[in-house]
Amino acid sequence: MTESFPVGRPTGCPFDPAQEYAGFRRTPELAKVSTPAGVDAYVVSRYDDVRTLLRDSRLSSRSAPSDHVVPGADLDREAESGSILHVDGAAHRRLRRILATEFAVKRMEAMRPQIAEMIETQLDTMLAAGGPVDLVQAFALPIPSLVICELLGVPYADRAEFQERSAMLVRVDGDRDEMMRVSDELNQYMVGLVLAKQAERSDDLLSRVITRGEELGEPLSLPELVSIGITLLIAGHETTANMIALSTLALLRNPAELDALRADPGLAPAAVEELLRYLSVVQFGLFRHVTDDLPVGAATLQAGDFLIAALSSANRDSQAFPDPDRLELRREAPAHVAFGFGPHQCLGQQLARVELHEVFTRLYARIPTLRLAVPFEEIEYRNNTLVYGVTALPVTWG
Repeated sequence: MTESFPVGRPTGCPFDPAQEYAGFRRTPELAKVSTPAGVDAYVVSRYDDVRTLLRDSRLSSRSAPSDHVVPGADLDREAESGSILHVDGAAHRRLRRILATEFAVKRMEAMRPQIAEMIETQLDTMLAAGGPVDLVQAFALPIPSLVICELLGVPYADRAEFQERSAMLVRVDGDRDEMMRVSDELNQYMVGLVLAKQAERSDDLLSRVITRGEELGEPLSLPELVSIGITLLIAGHETTANMIALSTLALLRNPAELDALRADPGLAPAAVEELLRYLSVVQFGLFRHVTDDLPVGAATLQAGDFLIAALSSANRDSQAFPDPDRLELRREAPAHVAFGFGPHQCLGQQLARVELHEVFTRLYARIPTLRLAVPFEEIEYRNNTLVYGVTALPVTWG
């Protein structure tokens, strides 16, 4: 019997993934599910299987990574040129080659002092205003927005415009006509920005990748640059903003772990990795097309089948992470798959790590009495978006 793809969460456990995944992991064969997009797909739920399959070239990401949860999604459309999330093979390697330098560890570390200054300035503003505040609007969203604006050369004055449009585009239940309108508006905005960078280069990511493509003899077209810009703009602030707010809520619900982090700032890097594993904000996993017969355990998937790599399930697999449903900042464990795995592993993961590291080092030290301003039960969650989080996080202090 084909089950429905799980999109809910256990009652009273907003940090845990759908409870169906535990059953999927115990079953030797792959679970087959019906998806909101109208097709059946196989769910890969175990840690080792997710890592193995996401690096297999017989899987294609040509449709949007989580289109399986979007009713009426066009799963057969061809990937747009320059869409680094969707293209495969040589086309994907070309884009990664041009962009890789921009997200190398050394360059991200060079941004650390600037990111730290942004965080301190935002904290000064928040503290001066006094609590209670919505941490999402007062801190969690401004920080990654400031960073991505600085990185791409986007005027920060435009942040409200792209934040609103990005929030619409990551919804799974949005009106399709409205989403098309918003997508067209964001596309036109990015066309103007790219044309300006092509006409006059400056010290920002878009200008540098324009130049690097030319130097490599692989110049990026206008549609490619627009696609890259939009992808980085949305991914660069949506995921990190939700991680900041949701991590804060998780730590407030686990005061012993928060106390440990306050007492030992050196714990921040480990805390980042554990919270990425524990929360897995790309909540519906990654959708893939099978392009050639693909053995998975005792079964063989056929060309044309669909597959879902359930990242949140893999990150709660007890075979990889003992007592996986417990938040343990000092956990010694293998690398999580919150950023995906294989050729399409998140390009901006090092930037996210630096941002989260600096936030965890500074936010809880600057505001040691930070606490919820409403009962935990009143917090509302972003269950209808590709990136999980809270809609608001009222906090206070003192």
